[in-house]
Amino acid sequence: MRARAPSPFSSAVPADGPLPESWRTHNVFDALPKPLNFAIPFLIVLGVLVFFHELGHYLAARWRGVHVEAFSIGFGRALASWKDKHGTVWKLCWIPLGGYVKLHGQERPEDVGAEVRAAWLPGRTFHEKSVGSRAIVVAAGPVANFLLAAVLFAGLFATAGQPLVLPEIGDVLADSPAARGGLLTGDRVNAIDGQPVTRFEDIQRMIAEHPSQPMHLEITRAGAAMAIDVVTGSRQSGGHSIGSLGVAAHSVQYNRLPVGSAIVTGVTHTWDVLAQTVGGLWQIITGRTGAEALGGPLGIAKLSGQAAEQGPASLIDFIAVLSVNLGLINLFPIPVLDGGHLLFYLAEALRGRPLPQRAVEYGFRAGLALLAGLFVFATWNDLSHLGLVRWVQGLIG
Repeated sequence: MRARAPSPFSSAVPADGPLPESWRTHNVFDALPKPLNFAIPFLIVLGVLVFFHELGHYLAARWRGVHVEAFSIGFGRALASWKDKHGTVWKLCWIPLGGYVKLHGQERPEDVGAEVRAAWLPGRTFHEKSVGSRAIVVAAGPVANFLLAAVLFAGLFATAGQPLVLPEIGDVLADSPAARGGLLTGDRVNAIDGQPVTRFEDIQRMIAEHPSQPMHLEITRAGAAMAIDVVTGSRQSGGHSIGSLGVAAHSVQYNRLPVGSAIVTGVTHTWDVLAQTVGGLWQIITGRTGAEALGGPLGIAKLSGQAAEQGPASLIDFIAVLSVNLGLINLFPIPVLDGGHLLFYLAEALRGRPLPQRAVEYGFRAGLALLAGLFVFATWNDLSHLGLVRWVQGLIG
């Protein structure tokens, strides 16, 4: 799933303190050829996310006494590899679209031959651990992604500052609902239909939920309080009407937090991003919004490059948001994903014995088919957003 676009860290508003503005707006990949301006950030983003996800599995396996045979970033032939003192082979492979941790004795004894069973290390295999220990190892990957996001957010809040997009009107589009209602650049929106507004995102959310409807805005203009009534516009998104106003944000305020506050805020912000992502997915599932927001590797690569163009802070923020997305997706109860394994372990705990092998096989086949379908759909969305589909249609037409 595609994450949201780069956050307010991409804005060029000065921070409160001596932090260089270039830390927020300088593209660290400017010296590279243009195609690499997107490819390199994409590989960095994907590498960081995959490494920490698999590191969660690895550390949990070591904690629960499971031997880890291999830790791989990427698939296919290894570009580099080495074995540590614990006997784990660490590999960097040439297909960078994911990674894996190979656990010792992950197969069930009845599914392998006597020669394989003879090579197992007693007490170090995955299959002989309790269902609780196996669940901990599997759940540790998504948990690591959530922790990574919290750490990155906390680091940004303590250095670049916590961004707050103020509810002030910047640009007003000509002949827009805002222009017809009398909104002007510099107006600060305090409430909409009696609901307080503290951030520009509040304006976007409230307006989007009320297409083609009259709304009462309480604003401050040049220090004086006043009220304005507007009739929102409407635009189509995936067959659904979305309210519009026709305004842009004016400025972003950065508040650098003490380390302790930054840590707490990093955790709460991670939860907020998780809740927003779940909410967005639920709106797609229930048909309230279109599914064009779902994207795949091409969309992530494009957004990675765009985030990198806005500076390191924007790229770090993008990695954190995408880490939340990755952790959430892996918890979906779909066989093949971590959530699917956890679902099987829950069934095993309730039944007192593992599910029949045939049921597990059918589940994995269904999961693979579903993921393949989602991948094709997400890639189609990516190609549509990049304009390739319209270009092909133009050639055919």
